[in-house]
Amino acid sequence: MKVALLASTDSPDELACRAARNDYTTEFVADRGFAEVMEAVDGGTVEEKKANLISQLMERGHYGPFEHPNATFAVRGISRVCMAQITRHRHASFDVQSLRYTIPEPGSDVRGSVVTPPSVEEAGLNDEFLEGCERQFELYHNLIDEDAPKKFRGDGTTPPEDARFLLPMATKVNMVFTLNARALMHVADMRAAADAQWEVRELTDRMLELAEDWMPTTFETYREEMLGRKNRLAP
Repeated sequence: MKVALLASTDSPDELACRAARNDYTTEFVADRGFAEVMEAVDGGTVEEKKANLISQLMERGHYGPFEHPNATFAVRGISRVCMAQITRHRHASFDVQSLRYTIPEPGSDVRGSVVTPPSVEEAGLNDEFLEGCERQFELYHNLIDEDAPKKFRGDGTTPPEDARFLLPMATKVNMVFTLNARALMHVADMRAAADAQWEVRELTDRMLELAEDWMPTTFETYREEMLGRKNRLAP
C-alpha cells in the first residue's frame, strides 16, 4: 500500500481559524490580517492562539470550521475489501480503478496483484491463498478469451464487466479521493479504531500522518485530544 497527498488547501489551520472567528465578530475577516483576526483569542503568540482556538473548537464540538480545508489523497494497492469499507464514507468523493479495463494480462504475476492478509501469512497458508487467487484470475481470462471454450455468450467470450465477478476480493486497486478535514477526522474515528479491519486501519494511519504534515495544528490536536475517545465525531 502507498498513500500520497495529491493536492490540498493552502494554510488549512489558518483557514479553519478564520472561519471560526467569523462567527464571533462583526468585522469582515477577509479585510484583516490573521494576527488581527486572532486578537481576541487567548495566547501569547499567534501560534499559541491558533492552537488554543482549535483545541476549543474540538472540545466544544464546533466542527463546522474544519469543513473548509480539503485534501485529495492518492492510494495504491488496496484490496477491494478495503475499498468497499472506505467508500462507505459518503462525505468524500472517490475515483476507483476499474476492474473492467485494468486486469493483468494472462500469464502475468497474479500474486503481485492481490493483498495477502497477515492472518494468512501468520498461519503459513500463503501458497494455498495465492494459488486460489491465481485460479480465479485464470478462470477470468478463460471467460474473456475468444479461443477458450464457449461459456456465457454464443460468440465464445464473456464481457469483462461480467467476468470480473469471479475476481477475488483481494484484488488490488488504486484510488483517488477528496474530503475535508472534518470528514477525515470522522473517518479516523471509525477506521483508526482498534476494532477496525487491519487494512483500512493502516490506510487511515497513513492518511493521518500526511494530514499532520498538511494541517499540523488541527491533526496533532485531534490525535492528542480526540482520537480514540468513546464519543465519536458525527459526520
